[in-house]
Amino acid sequence: MNNLTEKVIGCAIEVHRVLGPGLLESTYERCLMKELSEAGIKFVRQAALPVKYKGEELDCGYRVDLLIEDRLVVELKSVEETTEVHKAQVLTYMKLLNAKVGLLINFNKKLLKNGIKRFSL
Repeated sequence: MNNLTEKVIGCAIEVHRVLGPGLLESTYERCLMKELSEAGIKFVRQAALPVKYKGEELDCGYRVDLLIEDRLVVELKSVEETTEVHKAQVLTYMKLLNAKVGLLINFNKKLLKNGIKRFSL
């Protein structure tokens, strides 16, 4: 799994290197999708995230930005600072998808490495 997260982070760094900070989240998402495709990494964009409630799956409108190879949750942001709510969002998505690893990537940083947080369950 570390190899996969490293590849995804490498793709994100390339997007940030070319574009820099200050754009909309949707722009970074589209460009990251292009990088992932070129790297041969399988992903689903805006994957539906049903909530399991009392044994039933309910579509509550949640979507994970990118689900990489059915096992890595990637949530993208373009904000001044990520908050505890953003972190909780990634952890909750990981639990709902039964994913062991997640990345929170905030492209609105001068150095992208300062905007990447890795989570594991």
